[in-house]
Amino acid sequence: MLSVHPSIDPAVFALAPGFRAMSIVVEATPLTRPEIASEALKSACQQVVNNDAAWADAHLAAWAEVFKAFGAKAKRTPCSADALRRRVLRDGTLPAIDPVVDLYNAISIRYALPVGGENIAAYAGAPRLVIADGSERFDTVKEGEVVYESPESGEVIWRDDQGVTCRRWNWRQGVRTRLDASARQMWFILESLPAMPLSALQQASDELISGLQQMMPGAQIGKTLIEAPAL
Repeated sequence: MLSVHPSIDPAVFALAPGFRAMSIVVEATPLTRPEIASEALKSACQQVVNNDAAWADAHLAAWAEVFKAFGAKAKRTPCSADALRRRVLRDGTLPAIDPVVDLYNAISIRYALPVGGENIAAYAGAPRLVIADGSERFDTVKEGEVVYESPESGEVIWRDDQGVTCRRWNWRQGVRTRLDASARQMWFILESLPAMPLSALQQASDELISGLQQMMPGAQIGKTLIEAPAL
């Protein structure tokens, strides 16, 4: 079974007390039911518009405060869940991208929860959440071309041994480790703050796993809860 061991810098836990995340690893099988993702995405968009989770606004507000704490402008560069949900509230839906991406976006929208999906086979070493020193290398796309930039010093980033995989915690994913349904080794990270009940994080992760299993029968999937170490 595939294993991934993400690490969280103690400085990140100090910045966001009570931060916890669910790490999910997948040894994928060929996709047989992509419609599971489109159905999940449609249902999640309808929920946001018509019957949102009671704690959703508080959770997104908590993320905005954390972003401010490390210098990010939350209105201009919101957490990933907030950005997706703003598009749904504006347009009523989200366009399809890829079945695996659509499925984890559906979970993010439904639970007001930042969810990252990565092709873990493209990683150099283990994922780690750290405070940037500003020298790290990040690949992104501008005007259709891959370009390289660096995060700001003090910014929270996901990275591996080669460079940044996601800037401003969960705001923008890099190109190198981007996930789609063709990947055979997948890693998902569902990130929550105390404003979201732990039971909801567990439910979100179970729903993601169920969707993946329905789309990819026979996939091997494991999950691990990550929390701050006990003092």
